Amino acid sequence: MSLDKPYKDVPGTTIFDAEQSRLGYHLNQFCMSLMKAANRERFKADERAYLDEWPMTEEQKQAVLARDLNRCIALGGNIYFLAKIGATDGRSFQQMAGSMTGMTEEEYRDMMIKGGRSAEGNRYVGEDGDAQAQHQPQGAAGRKGH
Repeated sequence: MSLDKPYKDVPGTTIFDAEQSRLGYHLNQFCMSLMKAANRERFKADERAYLDEWPMTEEQKQAVLARDLNRCIALGGNIYFLAKIGATDGRSFQQMAGSMTGMTEEEYRDMMIKGGRSAEGNRYVGEDGDAQAQHQPQGAAGRKGH
């Protein structure tokens, strides 16, 4: 019997619960391995070969290679573990968060300084707020290539 998860109705949000933790266990362990300089060097030298040492799914590996953090989260990644990939790439947490919304670093910073996204239209899936799937990705960075 599965648990009732009313929080799955929050737009733009993946809750890192026990199910997500199990799904992303090896992905998150890979991320933690990047805390050691020798592992970062090995990863940067041949990302695919290093990823193949981990029993992650192919989809998880592809998400890491593409630096698609939203996909990594959907596949069980925890943002605090995924931050190790950003640090390995020389990216700040603010840059990473901006990339996840399709915003430039400056757009993301300015949004957060102004108090973040409005709750209006973003309380549950199906409203028309800026966190809703039909409005993702947001910002100038997300519009490139469209």
